Amino acid sequence: MDQVQEVRRNRAVVAASERVETLMLEGELEEADLVKLCEDLMHRLHRGTRQVVLDFADVSHLNYRGVRPLMARADAFRRAGGDVKLSGLSPYLAAIFRAAGAHDAFELYPHMNDARAAFQLARAPFV
Repeated sequence: MDQVQEVRRNRAVVAASERVETLMLEGELEEADLVKLCEDLMHRLHRGTRQVVLDFADVSHLNYRGVRPLMARADAFRRAGGDVKLSGLSPYLAAIFRAAGAHDAFELYPHMNDARAAFQLARAPFV
């Protein structure tokens, strides 16, 4: 069963299942909001979370200065055997990520369910 929580400062909502946590972000994310998001990701990593989807479907703008720290957190997840995947990026947000140098730093998916499924497929045993 999914559990939903609110993170007020980032205006993010979290839907967590057994293995994949989805952070549904919204609004305009300034650099300070992204720094707090990065701190939250590190707390989750230290608590044992290894698979995270960041859903940007309801984000209208983000400050490019927060992209590099986000890339560093994703690298930390990968070193720990997990990953951070992005979903719901508009063409505008995708351009911001590319301009900040993150064009190949994340797997991008059109919908959060696609990103969540990608984690499931990665774990599926091959016959």
